[in-house]
Amino acid sequence: MAETKYEELKRAISAYGEAAFQNLLRCKALGEAVIDGFHAWLGCERRCVAGVPPEGPFDPRRDYGDEAFSFSKRPVVILEPVRFGVSLIVGNAEDSGALWLRAAVVAEVVGDSFDVFVASQPRIRTPLAFDGALDPIFEAIHREFLDTFRIEVMEFNDARFRDGIGFLPM
Repeated sequence: MAETKYEELKRAISAYGEAAFQNLLRCKALGEAVIDGFHAWLGCERRCVAGVPPEGPFDPRRDYGDEAFSFSKRPVVILEPVRFGVSLIVGNAEDSGALWLRAAVVAEVVGDSFDVFVASQPRIRTPLAFDGALDPIFEAIHREFLDTFRIEVMEFNDARFRDGIGFLPM
């Protein structure tokens, strides 16, 4: 007996659900590995790095667990990139204060690899078997944190802006 159109639709929905679930599980595992390994790569204490929501208010001292991932707010699993935040606490040498940095990371399974985007950094292609292959992601997070400050300082020190910014009287 030939497959009905309804059965064809059910099969397509089942394949979609399997792909969505696999994407979520693999991207979550990648995210947890990035969060768990970044401190060692960076050379800081483990307590300085945390998984946090990729946007909105956050406290890096809180254990967000799955709430650090975009899928946690969805009532159903859909096939979409998974977003998470990586936070770094940088202590202040001048006093007891600290700076909280966050980089949003987006990951998605594409064929036999992940496409990973760290904030405004270029795409990183990472193998699905990512053990030992996370350095490019760590480097992108580090570069994103550095760029946050380097660009501001470069603009501050740019002589072109010393005399050229302001309003002319009309």
